[in-house]
This record gives sequence, C-alpha cells and structure tokens, in this order.
Amino acid sequence: MLFARRLILLALSLVLPVAIFAEEPKQDDRLSWFRHARLGIFIHWGIYTVEGIDESWSFFNGYVSYDDYMAQLDGFTADRYKPKDWAKLIEQSGARYAVLTTKHHDGVALWDTQENDLSTVKATPAGRDLVKPFVRALRKRDLRVGLYYSHLDWSHPDYPIQTRTERRYDEDPERWQRFLDFREGQLRELTTQFEPDLLWFDGDWEVGGSDVWKSAALRDSLLTWQPEVILNSRINGHGDYATPEQGLPVTPPEGAWELCMTMNDSWGYQDNDHNYKTPYQIIRIFADVLAGGGNLLLDIGPRADGTIPEEQVAILEKLGRWTSANSEAIYGTTAGIPAGHFYGPTTLSKDQETLYLFLPHQPSGPIVIKGLKNAINRIRIVGNGTKLPHQILGKAYWSQVPGIVYIDVPEAEVDPMMTVIALQLKGPVDLHRD
Repeated sequence: MLFARRLILLALSLVLPVAIFAEEPKQDDRLSWFRHARLGIFIHWGIYTVEGIDESWSFFNGYVSYDDYMAQLDGFTADRYKPKDWAKLIEQSGARYAVLTTKHHDGVALWDTQENDLSTVKATPAGRDLVKPFVRALRKRDLRVGLYYSHLDWSHPDYPIQTRTERRYDEDPERWQRFLDFREGQLRELTTQFEPDLLWFDGDWEVGGSDVWKSAALRDSLLTWQPEVILNSRINGHGDYATPEQGLPVTPPEGAWELCMTMNDSWGYQDNDHNYKTPYQIIRIFADVLAGGGNLLLDIGPRADGTIPEEQVAILEKLGRWTSANSEAIYGTTAGIPAGHFYGPTTLSKDQETLYLFLPHQPSGPIVIKGLKNAINRIRIVGNGTKLPHQILGKAYWSQVPGIVYIDVPEAEVDPMMTVIALQLKGPVDLHRD
C-alpha cells in the first residue's frame, strides 16, 4: 500500500501545474520606462503652503473662507526655490521620475498660462514660471518629468460647482464647453511647452463621467501633442495605469500601477504635521509595492519659499542609501513569487533567473523558502556580495516535491533597514504549487 501511495503522489506531482507568478504585463511600449522606474517623487507645492493648510480642500470643506485661502497668493514668494537642488535630492533618493503639481483644485497655475491670470507669474510675488526650471533641472539629471493637473477648478467662473454658486454642468452647456476649452488650452500649453513623460490627473470624480468630461477626445489630443506621454488612471478610465492612494493594496491592481503616498499625514507643507513615517516603514511599504509589480510615488511638500523641510530631506537621503545598495533588486525587476513560498516581499530579475528576497525583519534563525524546484547556483547578500550557505531538507527521493531551502544570514552582515538576498537560479524560477 505504501509503495502504491508513493506512485500516486509521484504521478500527481508530475501533472500539477507549476506556480503562476506575476509576469511583466504586456503594455504599450510607452510604459516601458515607467514599469522599470519603480520609484518616483510627488511634489505638492502651491499657495496653500503659505499658511500650511490643506491644499484646496480647506476652503471647499469650509475650514477657511475662499477669500482667506486665496489671500495666500500674496505670501507665495518662492524666493529660495532652487530646482537644481530639488533634482539632485530626487536623484539621490533613487527616484527615476518626479511629478509636480502644476495646478491643484484651487486653480492656481505654477506656469505662465495664457488661459487666465491666476498663476504664480501674474498673481504672486514669485512673479515667474516655476515649472520651466524644474523640468530643465530634471532633464539634466536624466530624470523623467511628470506634471500633475487637476481637471476641475474651483476658482474658474465657468466651472459648475465652485465657491460662489452651485450649478449643474447641464444647466448651461455653453458655459461648460467654455470651461472644457479652458482646460484643453492649459493642457496644450503643458504638453507642448514642457513635453512631459507623464501627466498625472486628478479631479475626474466630480461633475460627471467620461462623456461629460469628453475624456476619450482629451486622451486623443494629448497623444497628438505628445505621442510618448503616459497618463494615470484619473481620466475616467482612459489612462494607462492605476493610482491607488495612501493605502497599500492587499491585492495588486492588474497591469501597471503606482501607489501615491505621503511621508506624514499631509500632501502639502504643514508645519504642525510631524507624524512622519520612519525610513524603515517607507522602505517596508516600498518593498511590498515592488513585490506586487508596482511603483511608489512618495510625496514631499516644500515650503512657500521653495525649501524642503529637513525631516523630508533626511528621509530621502536614508532611502537613497538603501536604494543605491539594493538597486539590482529594484529597477527593471518584475513582481516576485506568490505568498507562502517565502514570508516577505520578493522580486525577480527580468530573465527570472534571479530571485530577490526582502527580509522585513532581522532574522533570528535561518530564512526559509518552500516549493522552489530550481537548483541554486549561488546565494549572496545584495549590496555587499557576501556568499551565504544553504541547506535543503525534507526532499524525498521518490517525489517531485522539492525540499525546504534554509539559508543562514549572519547577524553582522544584515542591512540596518532591510536586507535583500539574491538567489541565482539554474534556469527561470520554477515553483511547485501543490
């Protein structure tokens, strides 16, 4: 009976499917750089930083009056704005792209728009285009350029739901069309003047759906003006990738995606918000994002004068040390193996012959991998190259079920933030999933 049972188990192990792990999604070639970039920096900068209050929402929700909010125009100086220093810090963090809020829901443009006078050029002491030097500084460091733009505009007189009155868009179709023309004009300026690699939209949830916003036609126009630009999902279903916000998805979205997340509890600068995530917490979240095949868009909020708070600089510097040491496990990798094979995040090299293990905690004993059918050529610590020994236990000679891999990680070799282990495999990763 025992021999017969072993024969049955052997037969089953030969026909059961191997692991189905996340493969690199088949997408438009425009998204290739984005899928491999893995880390971006979000920058919320606008007049709301003068008083350190919520961007746009503070007047929309009635926390301050619209007039008091807009009075911040007079205090927005940008007199210590050094975009070259911003770009250097972004590069040092390990980010491969950055996204700047060119216009939030309050309607204040950071560039020299010709569509109205509500800009930092014409309405603030800054008196100049703040987007142009930022784009130039990123390009000089070979960083990809992302520009945030809000569809809605709570200051525009033709927008149907704004601070002075409540109107439905369909009560005055001509007025609504004038607003859409205004939006198209500003987006034509942004795409033709700055040639962004990415447009990061917001505000498509108000007023109506795709037909009301004419989102399909807008996408066609954007790709005519800038054929290589990629668009986030907030264009009524006509974008290229998903943008979950703040909460880390338990189940990653299908296709390309990006988690946008604050360092503390605020998008823009607020001097009373000191609830910063630790560098370890940010790196842990980043590792989980990587394991799901996504990008992290980590937010900073400069002050009204253009300086970046010291706490945010320190976090980016520590993040940069870790990304630099572990770059091979981050950039150009794909989502890792399914949960259960290893208790922690994982990624795979493009050829799937190197499996990267992210250790979320300092190991108190050997780390374990289950169901790995590949022979292992070499195991090493990413960043310092230390070779690690391993054992395979529990492998029965009569079964195709692989044994359990045990790897010892010396305490003296672990990274103070998060250690990454590289398993160089014989052939593409092959898993047993029974």
